[in-house]
Parts: sequence; structure tokens; C-alpha cells
Amino acid sequence: MLVFAKTTGSKPCLIFPDGNETEIRRRGHPTILEGKEVLKKASQADVHAVVLEMMSIRPESLHTETIQMIKPHILIITNVREDHVDEIGKTREDIARCFASAIPEKSTVFVPEEEFYPVFQRQAEKVRAKLLLVPPGLSKNIPVCGFEQNFRIALAVVEFLGKDRDKAYHAAVRAAPDFGGLKVWKAKKDSLVTGWYFVSAFAANDPKTTKDVLLRLENRGLLKGRKRIGLLNLRKDRGGRTLQWFDALQEKGSYAFDRLVIVGEHSLALKNKLQRRIEPEITALKGKKPDDLISQIATLEKGEAVVFGMGNMGGIGRSLVDYWEIAGNRYDV
Repeated sequence: MLVFAKTTGSKPCLIFPDGNETEIRRRGHPTILEGKEVLKKASQADVHAVVLEMMSIRPESLHTETIQMIKPHILIITNVREDHVDEIGKTREDIARCFASAIPEKSTVFVPEEEFYPVFQRQAEKVRAKLLLVPPGLSKNIPVCGFEQNFRIALAVVEFLGKDRDKAYHAAVRAAPDFGGLKVWKAKKDSLVTGWYFVSAFAANDPKTTKDVLLRLENRGLLKGRKRIGLLNLRKDRGGRTLQWFDALQEKGSYAFDRLVIVGEHSLALKNKLQRRIEPEITALKGKKPDDLISQIATLEKGEAVVFGMGNMGGIGRSLVDYWEIAGNRYDV
């Protein structure tokens, strides 16, 4: 079965049937019109299926992209998380309502059972779509770069299409992880921070998903006996997300960092607002060069530590991931 795919977000890519990837180079701001070009390329490649990650944020754009342009036979709603709250809603119910508006007529919709909202059922009935809830429980282990929920829903789609579930599972485990996926590195022996670990959870974005990632690493023993350094990357164009982090970090015991390092736009302003509200030592760092940032962090802490990158992939986040790919060795936990 030949499949053509496109991802967006951390590093937008076209994925060809042979597994090769090509990064999409944008001259300006992202636009949903990319979808037309992707469908054209897929048609020329004579594939059996096209898999697209929707890139819209605002409800009106999502409706246009999904209902009027792409018109998918299968729609997957992976989760309903409080992200992009300025654009799609302040609550999870608001966000679910936005996602439900993208359900195409007579399509099949997959939703994790724990992410179900009645609005999905009402909209599915309205447009004569088939709604399938995927229950929890994946029997096999998954790599640290994967999320059980995503694996589970992908395998449910595979079964729905009449394909071999085990083959799909093993292929997914072997596949190269997405650039924005969860990654862990151990610093090389000759580095300034030998024995340190670096975690990229930048693409998780929202505090709830980030907390889930932190819990997974805790359960796998990576954080035991090591200092926890939270590295929060802020973006000027994601003010709503910064406010979410401001609230989340004040929840007692939520992240249990020994130190919080803030980088990116408005880092000093956020530090000043948090300074007397949370227990960990807070540091705002200037500069955008990864080696400079790591050197500055190294002067703050001695002994083994885990640097946990979070907040935003854009800007400094992406630069740090590129840096750690060279300065560290990929580490499986």
C-alpha cells in the first residue's frame, strides 16, 4: 500500500511512499493552501492513501481546510488539550466544539475514549458520520518517543482498514521519530556537562501534556537522584500559552523542578511575575545561541542534572534540539 503524508508543526515535512522526507520551506506565513499542493503531489505519485496533519488553528480556517478542501474519508481527533486558547477556546469543551465542526459528511471519525465529548456525537449524527471511540489499553511497550494514545488510535485505524495490526505496530516502532517528538540525549563525555541529560518536550506545548511527559520519564527512572532543571522557551506570538504556563507553574508540586530557567521573548517579565510565587530558583537567560545557554546553565548547577525543555519548539527550542543532536548521544529510557 503506497502512502503519501504531510506533517506540520515543529518541522513541516512531506513523507513519500519510500519513506524519504522533504522539509517544506515556507517563504512567508503558513497557509492552509499548502493542502492543495500536497494533494496534487500525492495524485502524481499514484498512491493508495494520503495522510495529512491539519494545520488550522482558528475555527473558520479549520472548517475551510477540512470540509471544503481536504474532505477526508477518515478524521482522527488525537486529543482535546488546552492549547491555542486565544484562537479556539478557553476550555476543553470549547476546543472540542471547534474540532467537531471539522467532521466531514459521511466520514469515519476516531476519538480516544478518554477524549470524548458529547458534541462529537451530536455533530457526527448531524452530518451522518460514523464516530468510533478507541478504548484505552495498548498491550505492547512503546518507545519513549511515542505516546500510547497516538499508537492506540493509529492501530485502530489500521484494523478498520483491514490491514495487519502487528506489522503496522512494528513499522511504527522502527520509524524515525518526528523532529518535534519526545527525545532524550545524554551529554557526551568530553562536554562541559558530562553526565547530564537533555529532554526535548518543547513540542508538547501545553502544560497538561508536558506534565504527562514528565510523569513518563519519572516512571522510567530518568529523574531519580538528579537535579531537575526546567527550561521554558517562550514565544512572542504565543502570549496565551505563556499565560497558561504562568498559571500552571504556580500549582503546588506540579512539576517539582529544582530550578526553572526561562529563555525567549519576555523571559525576564515572566521571571519577575513568578519570583515570589513558586519555590524553585528562577533564572532568565538572554541570548539565542544554544552553546551559550548551556554554558550559563552549567554555571548554575553542579552534579548530575536533567534539563527538561518545554513550552515552545519555535525559535530557541528548535536550535537546542539541533544542538543536542550533536552535543549528546540519543538515550532510550
